[in-house]
Amino acid sequence: MSTAATATTSALTNLILKSTNRQSLIKSLICPTIHWTPLLVNTILKHLWNHGPKALQFFDILLQNHPTYVHSASSFDHAIDVAARLRDYATVFTLLHRMRSLRLHPTPKTFAIIAERYVAAGKPDKALKIFLSMHQHGCFQDLRSFNTILDVLCKAKRVEKAWNFFKILRGRFQADVVSYNTIANGWCLIKRTNKALDTLKEMVEKGLSPNLTSYNIMLKGYFRAGQIEEGWKFFLEMKKRRCEIDVVTYTTVVHGLGVVGEVKRARKVFNEMVDKGVLPSVATYNALIQVLCKKDSVENAVSVFEEMLRKGYVPNSITFNVVIRGLCHKEQMEKAMEYMDMMRDNDCGPNVQTYNIVIRYFCDAGEIGKGLELLEKMSSENCLPNLDTYNILISSMFVRKKSDDMVVAGKLLIEMVDRGFMPRRLTFNRILDGLLLTGNQGFAKEILRLQTKCSRLPRQFKL
Repeated sequence: MSTAATATTSALTNLILKSTNRQSLIKSLICPTIHWTPLLVNTILKHLWNHGPKALQFFDILLQNHPTYVHSASSFDHAIDVAARLRDYATVFTLLHRMRSLRLHPTPKTFAIIAERYVAAGKPDKALKIFLSMHQHGCFQDLRSFNTILDVLCKAKRVEKAWNFFKILRGRFQADVVSYNTIANGWCLIKRTNKALDTLKEMVEKGLSPNLTSYNIMLKGYFRAGQIEEGWKFFLEMKKRRCEIDVVTYTTVVHGLGVVGEVKRARKVFNEMVDKGVLPSVATYNALIQVLCKKDSVENAVSVFEEMLRKGYVPNSITFNVVIRGLCHKEQMEKAMEYMDMMRDNDCGPNVQTYNIVIRYFCDAGEIGKGLELLEKMSSENCLPNLDTYNILISSMFVRKKSDDMVVAGKLLIEMVDRGFMPRRLTFNRILDGLLLTGNQGFAKEILRLQTKCSRLPRQFKL
């Protein structure tokens, strides 16, 4: 995106965030000088991701009020994702029906989004139900969508449910290597490598041949489960069988060995990869840097980061975040802030995870003021706080138990709810107790009213 386009996006995002009057916002957005495109709309929706109510308000204004612009299917998917994250399922299905009325038929991706949100909300049965009802919305199930629902369940560690569903429907959808790999990966995620191996054996019995992904899944599974020697033997067996070992294989071994403190062995595998002509990826460097930060020294990690730059690799936000976390852990906060500036210079601005890392370490060090300053800075950079940001800051307010800190915690709670995040009951109770104990009875009543209102959520948006 060009500099001018980025500036336009930032200006519009700020306009939406700061607006308190719907009618005036409608006038500002339904303006002939603004050329709305799906790219612009989707970019703004992404910027507003951590302020769900504002994202849906923006989407709704264009949907209801713009005389010519019609949302794309991808924009509907973004809005559905936001509504589902807010657990506003009435709006989710209203949007589904509106898509069909505009002849923008929901795609398998649309239903995967809804299923993923149901699973995240602890409703895996609802996720399966939405998959089985796809055809009622004009989108028919196929092998690809079957594999997607299995993947959604497995990544959420609902592997038993995925496995049972797989056994019932694998014949109907003619399960392929991807299906079996997905289930095997699910077992590995919950450290049941024996079940993963059984799944791959069954795949072979069905006449399907394992691919490199299958082997990499098992390799990663062994290391994740702490079965280091099994993983190493499996890696040697892969080489013995002359599998086309790729960068993913090497990255898995480097990370797996490093996590258990075998840094020299990890470096040796990294060097072997280079010698074999397999180019490291950014992910490989990220794995090595993370290992060095945790098990060796942050200085060596920084050296690898600099080596990566010299070789022409472009670090991503994960690379920076790993280094920043390592520096913060060693109490090198000023250096960590310099790396945040470097992110901005590399057009890879600090993201919400970056801010959360630094805010957490400042708060842990008792420098809560600096944590709150970073919260302010986030807003100026169009990087909205998420649930973790609020939880980190609110928790830090209880360390000193000052009256002013309790008021700040209450204000953060109000802001959090306003942005569509649902605080835990424990959070409400802690803040209420803190306000009452520090003599803030009036504000405590306001928080109590907010808690009563939240008990009636999910909030329903008019669409």
